[in-house]
Amino acid sequence: MPLARVRACIARPRPSSSCDPVSATLLLYDPDSPSDAHVYAHGLSREVPEVRLIATSDAAAAVAAAPEASVLIAKAQDVGAALIAAMPKLSWIQALTTGVDPLQALELPPSVTITTARGIHGPQMAELALLYMLCLYRDMPRMLMNQRQATWQRWGQRLLLGRIVVIVGVGSISETLAVRCKAFGLRVIGITRRSEAAGFDELYPRERLREVAARADFMVLVTPYTPETHHMIDAAVLAAMPKSAYVINIARGRVIDEVALIAALQTGGIAGAALDVFDAEPLPKTSPLWRFDNVIVTPHIGGMSDIYAEQILPLLLHNLRAFLAGDLSAMRNRVAISRAGDSGAHAPVDSRDL
Repeated sequence: MPLARVRACIARPRPSSSCDPVSATLLLYDPDSPSDAHVYAHGLSREVPEVRLIATSDAAAAVAAAPEASVLIAKAQDVGAALIAAMPKLSWIQALTTGVDPLQALELPPSVTITTARGIHGPQMAELALLYMLCLYRDMPRMLMNQRQATWQRWGQRLLLGRIVVIVGVGSISETLAVRCKAFGLRVIGITRRSEAAGFDELYPRERLREVAARADFMVLVTPYTPETHHMIDAAVLAAMPKSAYVINIARGRVIDEVALIAALQTGGIAGAALDVFDAEPLPKTSPLWRFDNVIVTPHIGGMSDIYAEQILPLLLHNLRAFLAGDLSAMRNRVAISRAGDSGAHAPVDSRDL
């Protein structure tokens, strides 16, 4: 796809009293959503006309344009080693995603500022979690199978009203989900370090996770993936859950011990699961998770929406203006990630998720 260019001059981050602005370039790369890329480009160039911007959905074109760019705007999973290696001037990455786990494996200099899209995904992820709950509780997969087979079969329909949902990780997404859960009459419990959060009836620290899991009709995972949250939902937590309970994972695959989850499903330790994220993605065709009648598998769509560009553009504009002003501390959602060879994961500067 041809490059879309908006030419002008922008400033590198610098003290307000420093030298004159120097020529620089923003590279906006979005291979999945060419139309979104052009929405970003139009919005940024309209509101910040001093920006020189290259927008493309083509990988080869992005690498070709990379040497000019000091700023990269892209989904974390679309940022590869070849692109980074072609960007000697790189000073800022604005991820179009909340998670930036894929960046850990790259040789990123410590001088590169990284910001994420945290805070915009609440509506779409909350709707997906509620869709899962309704489909699991009312056995929508069986209804659709019966429809394909022209089978008229009725059974009692369970309600969400009065049930308990345990949300593991309490941040902006979880607060959005909690408010929507309350509209369905659910009691909402959070696992978090926080002492208060909108929409929650009860909050408990992670140390009480097993105790709280024993009360769950649904356990929804929304926590970031870090060394501390690796396999936090393990065999012991799953065993503490009622056999009638469901696990919903819209966080990261490795937050849950997938082997232990499969075992719990095989033995009837839990009633079922809905999974949008996995240890390996795409989910291998050999995975047993594809074949359970009581499991819903979706291809990591939780953060997606048909208005994604409109949702994220205000954040892009805010961070770009702060970057141009040389005020990195004013940039939202700055994260520090482990560099290649280090242990650990990204650490949100302002995270309150767990």
